[in-house]
Amino acid sequence: MTTIIVPLYRAAHGRTGDKGDRSNISVIAWHPALWPLLVAQVTPEAVAVQFRHRAPSHVRRFLLPKLHAMNFVLDAVLDGGVNDALNLDTHGKSLSFLLLDLRIDVPADLQHLLAGPSEG
Repeated sequence: MTTIIVPLYRAAHGRTGDKGDRSNISVIAWHPALWPLLVAQVTPEAVAVQFRHRAPSHVRRFLLPKLHAMNFVLDAVLDGGVNDALNLDTHGKSLSFLLLDLRIDVPADLQHLLAGPSEG
């Protein structure tokens, strides 16, 4: 089977929230047929690697199959949280963009379901 490698944002969109030093990031498939790819490839381990420079102490994933979505909870990624952090994005709103840059493999026959322009 022929596959193409694309950033996650071509297959899904996301939202980010925060509570203290914890960030939660939702990933929602653009199309239900892309959902199994997300479940297989956007794992807690893959997310931990994507955020390795932020050194999360724990990454959990919660699947929401009827919504074709998942929610990740990342602990200790906000430099102490809104009141303690000195970084510019104390709420971690930009963290969904970091996750959506994760590279995934998509079968060529599902390429027509991807959003946005192709790279290169």
